[in-house]
Order: sequence, then C-alpha cells, then structure tokens
Amino acid sequence: MPAPPTDGPRDDGRDVLVQPASEALLAPERDGPVVEGDLVAAAATDTHASTRALGLGAKLAMGWMGLMIVLAVFAPLLPVGDPEKTITLDPPCPKVQTLGRTLEVCEITGLGPFADDGTAPGYLLGGDGNGRSMLARLVYGTQSSLAVATGAVLFGMLIGGSLGLIAGYFGGRVDTILTGFFNVLLSIPAIILALALVAFLSQQSAKGGQASGLPRVVILILAIGVVAVPLLGRITRASALQWSQREFVLAAKAQGAKHARIMVREVLPNVLPAMFSIALLGIAVAIVAEGALAILGVGVQPPTASWGNIIAIDRSFLTSGSPHVVIEPAILIFLTVLSLNYLGDVVRARFDVREAGI
Repeated sequence: MPAPPTDGPRDDGRDVLVQPASEALLAPERDGPVVEGDLVAAAATDTHASTRALGLGAKLAMGWMGLMIVLAVFAPLLPVGDPEKTITLDPPCPKVQTLGRTLEVCEITGLGPFADDGTAPGYLLGGDGNGRSMLARLVYGTQSSLAVATGAVLFGMLIGGSLGLIAGYFGGRVDTILTGFFNVLLSIPAIILALALVAFLSQQSAKGGQASGLPRVVILILAIGVVAVPLLGRITRASALQWSQREFVLAAKAQGAKHARIMVREVLPNVLPAMFSIALLGIAVAIVAEGALAILGVGVQPPTASWGNIIAIDRSFLTSGSPHVVIEPAILIFLTVLSLNYLGDVVRARFDVREAGI
C-alpha cells in the first residue's frame, strides 16, 4: 500500500511544498513565484476588461457626438436651406380640414411628423410655427447650443480649474479662502445667478444698445461659465489635494523645483482626467441650462436658432396638433445629454484603471 502524503521530507530527499488553496487560485499559470505586482496587474486587467465591456455604448455615444460636431461645424455648407426663410410649397398644396371646410395650405407652418395636418412634401421634419424648415433650424440650433455649452465649460475649466489647482496644491489659508469663494457661488441658485449675470451684461445703455457691447452668445457663455466655475473648481481641488501628496511631487519639491513648474508639470497632467470627465457632464448641464434660459426669455435671441429657443418659441404647438416642433429639439437634447453623460462615465472608468495600476 502506498504511503499517505505527509508535509515532511520524502524518502527520496525532496521536500513537498504544500500551497494553500487561496494562493493556488490567485497564482497565474507561470513557472515563477507569485509576486504582489502580479496581483495588482491582474486587478487592473479585470477593471480594464469591465471597461471594454462598455465599448458598444461608448462607440454609439462617440458616434452621436461626432455627428453633432459635424453638424455644428459644417452647418453653412450642408444642403439644409436657410433657417430663417419661410417655406412656401408649390401647388397642389396639402389639404387640411378646418371648421368643416377643406383648404389648401401652401405654407409648412405646423406641418411635419406627428402633425394633425400631415407632413410637408419634401420636408421630412416639417416646419415650425412660422413656416420655416425644422431641419435647417435644428442643424443651425446645434451650432448655437454646442457653442454656448462648450464655451461656458471651457471658461469654467480655465477659471475654476486654475483656482482649484492652486487651492489643492498649496492648501492651508489659500485653500480656505478659495474654498470659501466656491461655497459662496454654490450657495446661490444656479438659474438665479445665470439670470442675474445675463441681465447685467445685457442691460441697455443710454443710446439703446447693450452696455457691454457683447453678442448674446458670448453673454450666455460668460453667465453659464461663471455658474460652472465652483463645480469644476471643487472637483479640481479634490483631485489636486490627492496628487500633491504623492512621492514624485514631494521629490520635486525636495529638488528645489518651483511651485509653478510642479503644478504644471507634475500635478496638472494627473488632474486633467478628472477635470475632463466632469467637463463632459458640465457641457450636458450647460445645454439644459441654455434651454432653461431660452424658455425664460434670456437665451439665444431669435431669429438665431438654438435647441432651447426652438422649444421656447413654439412650445404652444405641443398641445395644438403639431407636437413635432417641440419633440424634435427635445430628442436632440436628450440624446446629446445622454451621450455626454455616458462618455463622462467612460473617462472616469479609465481614470480608475489608471489608479488601480499605481
């Protein structure tokens, strides 16, 4: 009968190494021993695999945002027509029933998908409340809405990101003062602050013009950008506080590097992923904010189109038989905000992978 296995030395002089089951499960299929780096790499690989599982959604979101950017940049070159021109159809025109009478309507006012009076021939998305092409207005509205939202977030990143980086790097009294400034701005309701800034920058001068002399789009960028400053500043501060305590930053300080160089060369590159993730979410919020300001009458001024003022001008059509005038820009806002939120989550997930590998 063979001898039972033992933990001691074998008769042939060789020792048997009994490996615990937990270590056997964690050990990769390799000849060498398991080291701590292998476990960290395995954890990072698992996290990266979960990030890749989101690839389809990320591609769809990137594709949608790519389409929106193309529409915004190349709107004047696209064959969509004039967004301010009233369209008149050539006879025979669509017939509609009004008060028991059949009439021919040669304008596309209120005509379109889901409209009670039918679809305008040759205009798939129909017309707005003034008989203008909805397709043309939506394309040019993409240009205005993305310009306002992106410009506002870039302004917020420049001011808020710089202040947040300074607060997180120096800490102490500087951090206390700048954090208090952020808290004051955050304590004011965002829509009230934006309304006040737009009203101040748009006030009429004695000669009847704007006192600031700025176009309305620039005024909206500044107003929404100021609202975005404390949010981006707080996020940047939190990330900078963490990275400013890392060994490579302390080593740079020990070698006598200047504060400006350390912030720009050492801390900022590691803070940027978090800033970029929040910036994508900020653009989505800014798009909604522009729409809210338009409904309140202080958004992009007609006849210039934006997604917000298309809804604001013709919102009464939602219940008057032509809901497409409101539904179409609302769908664009929904899909764009959804895509930006999704891409922000993807950027954050990839940032977490980077942290897992450190």
